Amino acid sequence: MILFGLAALCLISVPLTGGKLSRLAKLQLRWLWTAPLALFLQVVITVIVPDGHHTLHSAVHVLTYALLCAFLWANMKIPGVRVIATGAALNLIAIMANKGVMPASRTAERIAGEVQSAGYHNATPVAHPHLMWLGDLIPVPGPLPNVLSIGDCIIFAGMLVLLHRTCGRAAATRDLALEQ
Repeated sequence: MILFGLAALCLISVPLTGGKLSRLAKLQLRWLWTAPLALFLQVVITVIVPDGHHTLHSAVHVLTYALLCAFLWANMKIPGVRVIATGAALNLIAIMANKGVMPASRTAERIAGEVQSAGYHNATPVAHPHLMWLGDLIPVPGPLPNVLSIGDCIIFAGMLVLLHRTCGRAAATRDLALEQ
């Protein structure tokens, strides 16, 4: 849930700095169906049917990243998408190295106050993690506890680049210059 909160903060930062979110409507996104499908599949394996077969859930988790990669590749010319793709790639590398799950730090989960229930988790402590430095290591305590990865942080930085390059005051100045 904290990821949605961080995304909302990124969005709110645009009007707070004089930008207009309505400029997002000018984006011509390609392969748009892949992103909502990836999100839907993530919700299915982690919320709707978390008690399914672990190997199947892990394969679906990797599939969601393949869908996101297709979306990002198709939209690479949009400002910020290369940064977002870099963060997603780092997450995918960690997930692939750990058989379909993002390795998470038990210490970071404890500090954040995150409690894992039974069932499949797309991020979880792994007995012998590979590339743990790319895993979920950054605790975010509070009402929506979570643990973030370096890749997650890069994704949000890319989101800020995308939003402010597309919707910020400088975007309005560029648009005005192009019209003249």
